[in-house]
Amino acid sequence: MANSDQSRAEEEVDRLRAQLDRANTDFEEFVSRAAHTLRESLREVASYSQLMSETYASRLDSDAGVYLARIQEGAVRMQSLLADVVDYWSISDGERQSSRIDMEAALCQALLCADKQITERGAVVTHDPLPAVTGVFEILTRVLHHLIENGIEYCLAPSPRVHISSKRADPDWVFSVEDNGPGIDPAFQGRIFEVFRCLHGKEYLGNGLGLAFCKKAIEWHGGRMWVESTPGAGSTFYFTLPAAE
Repeated sequence: MANSDQSRAEEEVDRLRAQLDRANTDFEEFVSRAAHTLRESLREVASYSQLMSETYASRLDSDAGVYLARIQEGAVRMQSLLADVVDYWSISDGERQSSRIDMEAALCQALLCADKQITERGAVVTHDPLPAVTGVFEILTRVLHHLIENGIEYCLAPSPRVHISSKRADPDWVFSVEDNGPGIDPAFQGRIFEVFRCLHGKEYLGNGLGLAFCKKAIEWHGGRMWVESTPGAGSTFYFTLPAAE
């Protein structure tokens, strides 16, 4: 009798797990499709507002020009937000297979993605030799990209500086991304990894998903992420990844 009850309980657990997996898959598909549809609409908003500002520039007063610029800025922010939402939810996709990843190569790709921002701000990004780890190349590239962009975006110094390094802590590698930004008050350091948590004003383009994505991505790899920072003296973001076998 006990075996029969246990068997029924196990079957119910399996049924509920399968139901939850289907719900998660359906939700991820919904997020992806909704984001794609919204991005198409936002591209039209940005394109037509740009067209209006160019075509009717001589007929618009200064206020109208400001309003159109705000529309374009809002469209760009929303497009970025939607892209980050899709990235954040895609981390849960269990179909990805980990492999040996050269973090030097991942950093090179991240620097290419951040090239425009680096050039515009006159930023200096340096790094020590980086090791190979076990992970997913695309995800780890985006983690480095987000951390580099954050280090540049929130820096008030004329020349933002970001330095990436690593050290072995068996069985993992501990990576650090150090910047010369404004630093983070200790009271807020635990909250910066929360979804949609922005500690800076609207003058920055952050949407509160970048660090949440990074933390979720590192935890998906079996690692952990944290920050050490002193207000006025920059921040260092740390994360661990399993060493390549």
